[in-house]
Amino acid sequence: MSIATALDAIALLLGERLSRSKSELTAHGRSESYFPLTPPDAVAYPESTEEVQALVAICAEHGCPVTGWGAGTSLEGHGLAVRGGVVVDFARMNKVLEIRPTDMDVTVQPGVTREALNEELRATGLFFPVDPGANASLGGMAMTRASGTTTVRYGTMRDNVLGLQVVLADGRVIRTGTRARKSAAGYDLTALMVGSEGTLGLVTELTLRLHGVPEATSAGICAFPDMGSAVTAVMEVIQMGIPMARIEFVDDATARAFTAYSGMEMAEAPHLLVEFHGSPESVAQDAERFGEIVADHGASPFRWSAREEERRALWALRHNGYYAILAARKGSRAVVTDMCVPISQLARAVEETQADIAASGVPGPILGHVGDGNFHAVLLVDPEQPAELETAKQLSHRMAERALALGGTCTGEHGVGQGKIGFMEAEHGAGWDVMGEIKRALDPQGLMNPGKLVRQG
Repeated sequence: MSIATALDAIALLLGERLSRSKSELTAHGRSESYFPLTPPDAVAYPESTEEVQALVAICAEHGCPVTGWGAGTSLEGHGLAVRGGVVVDFARMNKVLEIRPTDMDVTVQPGVTREALNEELRATGLFFPVDPGANASLGGMAMTRASGTTTVRYGTMRDNVLGLQVVLADGRVIRTGTRARKSAAGYDLTALMVGSEGTLGLVTELTLRLHGVPEATSAGICAFPDMGSAVTAVMEVIQMGIPMARIEFVDDATARAFTAYSGMEMAEAPHLLVEFHGSPESVAQDAERFGEIVADHGASPFRWSAREEERRALWALRHNGYYAILAARKGSRAVVTDMCVPISQLARAVEETQADIAASGVPGPILGHVGDGNFHAVLLVDPEQPAELETAKQLSHRMAERALALGGTCTGEHGVGQGKIGFMEAEHGAGWDVMGEIKRALDPQGLMNPGKLVRQG
């Protein structure tokens, strides 16, 4: 049993679609965050469930680790082959298999990206709403239980995946869930797989819930004197039942980075960015009511528009936030944190985190999904200064501890990967051991994305 023997057998299966070139290994050994280069032994490009099944069966026979790869946008090192073996890149499994407009669902292969799916759906009047910012693959989004800017209205991947086709560690293929909108039939295997980070199997098909494209959309922005005022305003908006489709906040450092990166002038102050979906009348009314509430909390005049180009410009600003912040310190790399707390604790969590970052000497602009109590600090470190990386890791560690102390979670959307394993026991207690038992039951050799999510044996 050896990795080399497994790769020779996979080469017979896939031919030139198994690559061992240095450039391919390097491209699949990098992450978007601070983790070191970790190249696999080979990269496979299957084109069907049958090929994935055969590949996994070979790996099971020879004890070869298997790591799934989507668009490579994850931030906790999920796709890095920390124990070598083969990375399975789903770029060639990128077909939209069936759109069912009447049932408002769609079946896709895992390599389809969210932008590609929505482009395919344009003629149907439907769209897929989960928007993590990056143009991630839908398979990767399901495996990390992604969410993002639209979660406050449309939910996370957990809420929008109806069913999956999964190749298990022993080569079996199972289907989880159905296209029915509810079921009381047995264990919820779909929910088990969504967020499992490829540690239980490889997803080869997804059936997703779709939503109607809103008749009208309005979006706007306003500034606040401090973060506490912004969060308090959001809590009141939620309590008043105003139906927001997106509501994001950025701190003064992020606003400064946005201005420098895009040329769109923003006051150097905390801001809220918000969007409403509905009829032309309802989005106008929602925007007006929102403006009245935030004014009571010291906000600048709420500037909003229903014009498509202005709305797109606003959200392009937010979607490019990571790159805008990176550009604020040339040559830096980022430790991107992720924590989520009950919304009543959000202002405290943000203010304590800001104070901690300020005392550290490491730049760390903050932005996030205020409607969900989820936010990020992008900690900028000089790759030539190891002490800065260590300081950033300590800041991230304290953020996770702060989240748990306030009744939250160490990761609201980025997932566990390698970076958050150290907090799993504190968050889940004996439940983390149960996760390990499930892992051993489905993957007794520990070959599926080893080194991630569960306690290591």
